[in-house]
Amino acid sequence: MGYDEPLRIDLHIHSTASDGSRTPSEILSLAEKLNLGAIAITDHDTIEGSVEALKNDLPASLNFLTGVEISSNPPIPLPSSGSLHILGYGIGTGNPELNQALSVLQKARKNRNPDILKRLENLGIDISIDEIQKKVKTSQIGRPHIAQIMLAKGVVKTMNEAFDRYLGKNRPAYIDKYRIECENAIELIRNAGGIPVLAHPGLIKAEDPEGLKQLVSVLKDMGLMGIEVFYTDHTQNQSVEFQKIALRHDLLVTGGTDFHGEMHPDIQMGSGRGDMFIPYEIYENLMARISLHSEQTE
Repeated sequence: MGYDEPLRIDLHIHSTASDGSRTPSEILSLAEKLNLGAIAITDHDTIEGSVEALKNDLPASLNFLTGVEISSNPPIPLPSSGSLHILGYGIGTGNPELNQALSVLQKARKNRNPDILKRLENLGIDISIDEIQKKVKTSQIGRPHIAQIMLAKGVVKTMNEAFDRYLGKNRPAYIDKYRIECENAIELIRNAGGIPVLAHPGLIKAEDPEGLKQLVSVLKDMGLMGIEVFYTDHTQNQSVEFQKIALRHDLLVTGGTDFHGEMHPDIQMGSGRGDMFIPYEIYENLMARISLHSEQTE
């Protein structure tokens, strides 16, 4: 990439601290190699990926934002199903309330795994926690890691098949997970000095076309500060619509690929499936809001 070409960023990346295949250090090296201007590690219900990244000598050409992706319950009675994911950017990693809440979420994830494996065993699929731990070498085991073992054993031919047949919602090995209320997630992020952002709105299932607009309106009243407008699985029309919603509610626009490394090899850091471009200006706007938020909360 030439120096006169615009910088791209990626603000939605998962490491081995949750369900990504690359360590925080490897993510930093890859981001530098790809000439990205800024990245955020946003692991599921943990800030350990960000903490580990900050222990490294950060490349001079790369800006790094601490991050997290919290699983929460959608506000009721708005028409939405499953988890509502709230991204947090620029959070203080030492905030005790946030760390305590994330610890509860991680424990719930850990306690869920034996029940999933028991259901698989009843279906004739024998997988142990030790087997997964040895294979994935991650601090937080989740369904993608179980799917990875199923793929390696030839139980399924693809990761998608593992979820479609066994691990996805309403499938025979599915176990629902504990989530905190979205208002609590937003409050925790803001109190830790961060910016709460609604993740991948295009993946949220609503019962009617107005459902998402109603959801964003309620979340804004709860303290939401941004929407992930640009995302790997968003169509161009969706991104345009989400941008309009963000503008209507004076919310920040963010974007990321949801990079997981080898977990989803078709998605590349910084470019998604090859044609994604998130401009550096989005990072600059986010940093300006983080600075303002910090001044207001001091």
